[in-house]
Amino acid sequence: MSRFAIMNLTEAAAGRVREIVETRGGADGAGLRIGVKRGGCAGMEYTIEFADGPSAGEDVVEKDGARVFVSPEAVLFLLGTVMDFEVSVLRTGFVFNNPNQTSACGCGESVELRPADRSLLEQAGA
Repeated sequence: MSRFAIMNLTEAAAGRVREIVETRGGADGAGLRIGVKRGGCAGMEYTIEFADGPSAGEDVVEKDGARVFVSPEAVLFLLGTVMDFEVSVLRTGFVFNNPNQTSACGCGESVELRPADRSLLEQAGA
């Protein structure tokens, strides 16, 4: 039985994660660590940082050779999220299409998130 994926990556996001890891000269197993923290006018912010590998208890999301590590404290806030990468006239960066997001601030830097129902994790065997 395969492990339930906490979140998914689009092809664009996977491509950008690979580029970042290659530019940083990351070793095999390197990727980006995704989390959430309290902050911003809407209450929470997504965090993204380079990681040489997973830390204890982290979930690993992989697509086409790109790796994203999800910190354990962020799992319930990121369950079902699709991470994308977009380039537009005004902004270039990762975008999180998160079903647990209830609102966002006007500048788009912070969000209000509610934790996903734990029963979804239990049903998926996570």
